[in-house]
Amino acid sequence: MQFKHPELLYALFLLLIPIIVHLFQLRKFKKVAFTNVAFLKEATLKTRKSSQIKKWLILCTRLLLLAAIIFAFAQPFTSKIDALNIKKETVIYLDNSFSMQAKGNKGELLKRAVQDIINNVLENENISLFTNDAVYKNTTIKAIKNDLLQLDYTANALSTKAALLKSNTFLKDKTNSLNNIIFISDFQNDTNNSGIKKDSLVNLHFVKLQPVNLNNIFIDSSYISNISPTNIELTVQLKQSGENIENVPVSLFNNDNLIAKTSVELIDKASAVFALPINNSIKGKITIDDINLRFDNSLYFSINNGSKINVLSINENDDSFLKRIYNAVEFSYTSTSTNQLNYNLIDNQHLIILNELNTIPNALISAIKAFTSQGGSLIVIPSKDITKSSYNTLLSNYATSFNNLIETEKQITSINYSHPLYSKDVFEKQVRNFQYPKVNSFYNVSSNGASAVLSYEDDNAFLYQNKNTFIFTTSLNSDNSNFKNSPLIVPTLYNIAKFSFKIPQLYYTIGEENRFDVDTQLQQDDILSLVNNEINIIPKQQYFNNKVVINTSENPSLSGTYSIKNRSENIANVSYNYNRNESHLVYNNLSNLKDVTVSDSVTEIFDTIKSDSKINALWKWFVIFALALLIIEMLILKYFK
Repeated sequence: MQFKHPELLYALFLLLIPIIVHLFQLRKFKKVAFTNVAFLKEATLKTRKSSQIKKWLILCTRLLLLAAIIFAFAQPFTSKIDALNIKKETVIYLDNSFSMQAKGNKGELLKRAVQDIINNVLENENISLFTNDAVYKNTTIKAIKNDLLQLDYTANALSTKAALLKSNTFLKDKTNSLNNIIFISDFQNDTNNSGIKKDSLVNLHFVKLQPVNLNNIFIDSSYISNISPTNIELTVQLKQSGENIENVPVSLFNNDNLIAKTSVELIDKASAVFALPINNSIKGKITIDDINLRFDNSLYFSINNGSKINVLSINENDDSFLKRIYNAVEFSYTSTSTNQLNYNLIDNQHLIILNELNTIPNALISAIKAFTSQGGSLIVIPSKDITKSSYNTLLSNYATSFNNLIETEKQITSINYSHPLYSKDVFEKQVRNFQYPKVNSFYNVSSNGASAVLSYEDDNAFLYQNKNTFIFTTSLNSDNSNFKNSPLIVPTLYNIAKFSFKIPQLYYTIGEENRFDVDTQLQQDDILSLVNNEINIIPKQQYFNNKVVINTSENPSLSGTYSIKNRSENIANVSYNYNRNESHLVYNNLSNLKDVTVSDSVTEIFDTIKSDSKINALWKWFVIFALALLIIEMLILKYFK
């Protein structure tokens, strides 16, 4: 038992006063002689004995009465903690990711959780609450009630570990306070949840909200599967969790106009294929109708008309293999010799190829240096009889130089699979035993800072990369190498061109680092913006002579197709979609977590916390006890003879 005003207990010393009064009679009695009182002695003894018992009963009753009153004023109480001397800090993490759209017993998981928080937290209790995209620090439910009721879903999702680290930053003094961290989430399957380390000074509570229905149909992805002279074949991949669906309608829109519709039988996954006209600008949207999670029912994509990569090849040898790779559908390929080169073309290119030149003119060296410094890409394929001084004058700008020619046959055996040229959609797995291309001679190259993309069997590089410059160490003509006939040549040269000018993809995923290039020329102080109805975003951008490089990550935060604008001019379109990770309704098992209170009810967790810090006031009982003693004293005085 504890006391709110323990200093009042010193008043208990006042109980000595009635004890002294009863023990030491202040009134003195005088004996008076009286004759013939023998017959009264027996009655007198009995009366005195009864009087002494009555006095002691009254003394005890009054002492207990005064003690009860003193205890009542000291306000005693019971609690599991030292409630008066310890501060209470509560941090709530409310998951508002898209998976919380799922329906529970009382509606959407997020909306129900918000109502439970409002109903179970005192209006003026100091708390800190944060979601995946908002923070409310040292506030009250009364102050943030409207914000909570209007809380929307977000594409940002925090792992349990990240949320735990963030919640600890809200706790000021862990040692001298009662710390409670409450996680309210559906706890979707997250590999980062393993090995959670709980602070011993913090009480960690997990509220796992359970959906009643684990069925969900979603549009997983879309891609261009084939391009013909007249049509583009667009494939849409659908997936589902839960029960199989016999008939799922899939609609395709251009702007708001329905241009195609089909249906598929969905067993785990299925594909729908649409044919689109080539050379048409399309602001597309693919939709399905699913009542469970809504964020993955639509997928936006955009196809821009006339977006091609400009490739200039300066040749002194056969370039037929380059013409086959850089087809007219995706590339604007220009071929010229050194003598016929129009230097005005260089500034408009995205990729320049020096195809087996014997000597590089000084004017071309200067032009290429300026070109690469403005973000252009360069491929250097040396001839067998180069003028090393001219090559090295150019390559000195890229910390590389050609040395002597080594006429020894070597096989190209090593592929840097982690290199961006090969890391995506090139190899299904790492190949260790393929038909190695070979060369009959190669240059010994000195390089500082360049990385090897392809290497010979002795680990010397066949292809170097230094930023946006790619340098072959040998000629590729058929007399010197069979690399032209190797399957490696297509993804290597094709992807170099693709990286030289990143045409906006079919769509991008919100929350990832996305980069694309826009073919435009800006005037001084001009900037590009992404516009979608009322949304106007100025992304991070870098301007070069013939393109603007745009980088986006957290913004935009809403899915849709955005117009890339320079003031009022619409240059191109780019589409963004939400990540589909939360479409898979798979959840973590929290039963193996140690030192964590796990529940499926927000109300239950808050009741547990309240019981731990609850103060049971006892002063009323002491008042009742004092009144009872007063009544007992009155009864003794009246009826005790």
